[in-house]
Amino acid sequence: MRRNPHVPRQARTVTAAMCALTLSAGGVLAATVFAGPALAQSANLLTNPGFESGSLSGWTCDPGTATVVTTPVHSGSYALQGTPSSSDDAQCTQTVTVTPNTTYTLTGDVQGSYVYLGITGGTDSWTPSATTYQPLTTTYTTTASQTTLQVYLHGWYAQPAYHADDVSLTGGTTVVQPTSTITNSPTPTPTPTPTPTPTSTPTPPPGGGSGSWKHPVYYMPLDNNAAPISSVISGSGETEYNLSFVLDSGGCTPAWDGDASEPVSSDTAVLADVQAIRAAGGNVAVTFGGYNGTELGTDCGSASALAAAYQQVITKYGLTRVDFDYENGALDSNTTIRFGAIHILEQEDPNLSVSLTIPMTTVGFPGSGTDEIQQAVANGARLDVINIMDFDTGLLSGTETAQTEAIADDAISQLETIYGWTAAQAWSHLGITLMNGHTDQPSELFAVSDFTNLLNFAQTNHPALFSFWSANRDFQCPAGAVEPWNPGTCSGVTQNPYDYTKVITQYNG
Repeated sequence: MRRNPHVPRQARTVTAAMCALTLSAGGVLAATVFAGPALAQSANLLTNPGFESGSLSGWTCDPGTATVVTTPVHSGSYALQGTPSSSDDAQCTQTVTVTPNTTYTLTGDVQGSYVYLGITGGTDSWTPSATTYQPLTTTYTTTASQTTLQVYLHGWYAQPAYHADDVSLTGGTTVVQPTSTITNSPTPTPTPTPTPTPTSTPTPPPGGGSGSWKHPVYYMPLDNNAAPISSVISGSGETEYNLSFVLDSGGCTPAWDGDASEPVSSDTAVLADVQAIRAAGGNVAVTFGGYNGTELGTDCGSASALAAAYQQVITKYGLTRVDFDYENGALDSNTTIRFGAIHILEQEDPNLSVSLTIPMTTVGFPGSGTDEIQQAVANGARLDVINIMDFDTGLLSGTETAQTEAIADDAISQLETIYGWTAAQAWSHLGITLMNGHTDQPSELFAVSDFTNLLNFAQTNHPALFSFWSANRDFQCPAGAVEPWNPGTCSGVTQNPYDYTKVITQYNG
């Protein structure tokens, strides 16, 4: 979800190999790590790295999405062409044998919109738009027991074909880890020191407030023409809110919308909203991430540093609930740091409730979504709610209601497989989030009647929560005003104020 969404979303960055991911934050070295000699291994480890065999030999690609072409190429005679669809990002992967405790460098040249090059379980590099070939590079250090590594290339759902050429994976520095000084127990992470609250700022009430948490709507308190929270509450009856978004304003510094002029540390405006919501008998969560800006996990260099940044926000607002919405470049990126940080937060506060919000496809979670869930499992990070963004997939056929229900059903099947849950257990952990009116996809429109139909679907299946993006948009657009497609301030359909919110608030689990 985003501040003023106009751009296609979700990129899948990894395949099912995520189940083999290892911890980075769950088991920490108890002694100094010593740099060893540089490896002699500098040859390209990839088979058919420039596709010069004239085939996809050595690569495993999503069926029907990839081919080898003779133009455009970066060098030689051939290059990869991947063609995404609305439900597939045209991913190609290759798995190679590697040495433990070794840093590897992955490079490649790509052309197209939203093209990703990365390493499963590590980081990726991407370009939003390259009209000619542009180089991408990323690095990754294998774990003490890791002997294989998977690289991937992919495009973006529903985007034009992309091209890739001259992919290279080379070894670099090895790290010596003395076995006698390694422990499987994490080194205790000091409790982050809360950012001092200005003396003029009221202290938030302890315990995070009261009230249920069945239908928390998303609300941007400082953006998208936010109405006063008192009028939102009185006009809609809603008292549960996911406040969005906290991002990085630079140097691992939490700020509203990533704006350096709105740091969490000195905020008074959002804090007043939090207190007003709790005074009305409600509760809040804060959402980290969203589509725009820089998510904190991009700049905070370690799980402990990221946990400290998240903790500043938790402490500031007395939160018992947090929501993580990793999108755009943060989607399935730096996952060991991000889920390692969540694990640290949960160790420090076992009662903290955590939701992970994931973009969807018409067939359920994309690979990036299942990868993130698998990484959470690997890092020991508990996900109380896996919240699906059940919109922006484009309506392929049938009705909006039917397709939205089918996506939720697909997600349930995937959660049963990943966690070994029963269907009832999976539903108890699933969040369903919709979008009112026109969405980012021109083929997609949620009428109030669709929300009502989906409310009945939710009442039957009992998901953990039923929500929508966003309260800022729950208005009819002004007559005669020239609005961009899908504005962040109105729905684009004929409605009364808060028609959609009033449907959502009826969900009782």
